[in-house]
Amino acid sequence: MAAPYAVAAVGKAILALLAASRPTPEFASAEFELYQGRNFAAPMEEGISLYLHRITPGSNTRNLPPRQTIDGRRFRPSVQVDLHYLLMPWARDAFKQHRLLGWAMRVLEDTRVLHASLLNQHGPEPDLFAENECVDVIMETLPIQDIGSILEVTKPNIQVAVPYVVRMVTLDSDIELVESDLVQTREFGMGKAVSR
Repeated sequence: MAAPYAVAAVGKAILALLAASRPTPEFASAEFELYQGRNFAAPMEEGISLYLHRITPGSNTRNLPPRQTIDGRRFRPSVQVDLHYLLMPWARDAFKQHRLLGWAMRVLEDTRVLHASLLNQHGPEPDLFAENECVDVIMETLPIQDIGSILEVTKPNIQVAVPYVVRMVTLDSDIELVESDLVQTREFGMGKAVSR
């Protein structure tokens, strides 16, 4: 079960994976940050940014049944979502930027599945993901028009970007479904008829 804060944990886990794998000394000073629109006005000098530009319903499973715990308690159905990111390299010159991008793409391709052990290390609270949970990180293909629309937010600092989708992020509900016992008898509460 992944709590709603799992969305934030996924982005942090991807960046932590890249930071831990960075080639040194070439990229020893590289930064790894989650970006939002305003960050593009004054971007980092060198590093990788991850920009969450869209969330869509999960492409695998829809209309999940209620979630049931080991002790038999039932909760409202989980929601599966796909997280769509743009991974962007930043450097002082294009050559170094391209080297940074190629390296980051290789790391993500080598680690296409992020397991709970990595995801739980970087969430805002521990144990957001169950032991058996994982998410897939896959390079995505977007039409050039879509990329152009997304990159509008980066003007005037438009950079090369690689789209990725993180699939199978499950957001669980804490609202328990309480069921009453089956009706055994029915009482109508009518009074006795009195004859006159």
